[in-house]
Amino acid sequence: MASSLQVPGEYGYVLTVAASSFFINTLHFVLTAKARQASGLGYPIPYASKEHAEKDPKAYAFNCAQRAHANYTENLTPFLGALLISGLYYPTASAALGATWVFGRIWYALGYTSFGPPGRLKGFVLSVISDAALKFMAIIAGVKMLPSA
Repeated sequence: MASSLQVPGEYGYVLTVAASSFFINTLHFVLTAKARQASGLGYPIPYASKEHAEKDPKAYAFNCAQRAHANYTENLTPFLGALLISGLYYPTASAALGATWVFGRIWYALGYTSFGPPGRLKGFVLSVISDAALKFMAIIAGVKMLPSA
């Protein structure tokens, strides 16, 4: 049996938050490019070796920037999925949680690239909590779409 899907009027907030998350990738690009240039590590080197990073603070900073960027790309797809699904039933709450995630990921990026691994923790906590809430809301939204028996 087919069903129709109605997008709530407030879904534009959800889409705006989703679109804003794309600019975090640009932030990571800038932070990583600056760290790469400062470290002297050329392409295609993805990370400085452990030995090199232990001896050279700029190589270590590059590794931090690369890892922050990789962590962002690892988390973006699940975040967007949860945001877009949960927003079908909870558009305002999803947009607020999504904006919190975006803020947390910016904090994570700036903290990690400025202060190393300890600097990422506050942004990490903020983004993980909001991400978990979105994922639970996405499950609830999916259950609501199941056909009634």
